[in-house]
Amino acid sequence: MSPQELPLIDYDNGPVGSLQHRIRSLDGQEIQQLLDYEREHNNRVQVMEILEKRSQELRDGATPSGGAQDDRRVEAEGTAGESPVEPSGSPEPRHGIGGLPGKPEADRPRNQ
Repeated sequence: MSPQELPLIDYDNGPVGSLQHRIRSLDGQEIQQLLDYEREHNNRVQVMEILEKRSQELRDGATPSGGAQDDRRVEAEGTAGESPVEPSGSPEPRHGIGGLPGKPEADRPRNQ
């Protein structure tokens, strides 16, 4: 079986940490395909555990969830991916004490 035949896009290169979420929409046969492929090619312990656990959940009556199996980030509709706040609208950061931002301690007036 080639990577292109697998039920997950970019399975070999996807982060292991996202695998548990990416397989939620797969059925038992698709999980088995991934298990077989993993045994033959990578045999990563953590990945095998995730796939075997999901396979068992499906055998115990869990149902695949809806949604996509890829791990691409989803942008909110209508956003350009940038901050709507203009830099000129941001207040200056407050550092130091009492109107003396950023002065070294030796240059601060001392209360007598």
